[in-house]
Amino acid sequence: MIEEPHVAKEIKEVCLRLLARREHSQKELLAKLALRGFDKDEVLPVIDELVEQGWQDDLRYAESYARFRILKGYGPIRVSYELSQNGIAALDLDAIVQIEVGGWMALLEQVYRKKYNHDMLLERNEWAKRSRFLLHRGFSGAMIGALFDQLDIRFL
Repeated sequence: MIEEPHVAKEIKEVCLRLLARREHSQKELLAKLALRGFDKDEVLPVIDELVEQGWQDDLRYAESYARFRILKGYGPIRVSYELSQNGIAALDLDAIVQIEVGGWMALLEQVYRKKYNHDMLLERNEWAKRSRFLLHRGFSGAMIGALFDQLDIRFL
């Protein structure tokens, strides 16, 4: 019985060290503590306590993570997927991207122009290569098609 408070204290210290560096989702904290050998049943009450005290907040984490990835040039599909992998089910990404860069199409154009020259007529292979790059960044085929139409980019 003496060891239980000690283990909870150790778990809390590890969590606070992790959270001091950057925001973490509850799922990330669970995974990192599991790697350190802590039992999930011992970890969950500590994380709940940290949530109550305001040290950990999944919404704050999600907004911070989404903002970071959007500013790095990643699209809605990729950001949503990464958030879901970290235990975040839903977040209004449209509102965040609107505030940060003015919308998904503005971000898509920014990413495209940073990487490529504004060639209006492309070989089919180059057009496909550019499309794949943008798809990998997390933009939908419809968004990419709209961008190419907007910029009047065609392939031979």
